[in-house]
Amino acid sequence: MLMSNSDRAARLHYMANGFRVLSPGDHVACAATGHRIALEDLRYWSVARQEAYATAAAASEAMAPR
Repeated sequence: MLMSNSDRAARLHYMANGFRVLSPGDHVACAATGHRIALEDLRYWSVARQEAYATAAAASEAMAPR
């Protein structure tokens, strides 16, 4: 039986030029805002922190020195 990945969070390994799916799903959560990001819309992440971000602004804010 095929399993649907809809409405399931994916687990990813973020790399410099892409990501690898560790556990299938259709979205990830933004580390800064908590918003749901569809995998096809995922553009921003941190390799060092292994986190996804919904927008460039959220990524910049999360990585800004404190």
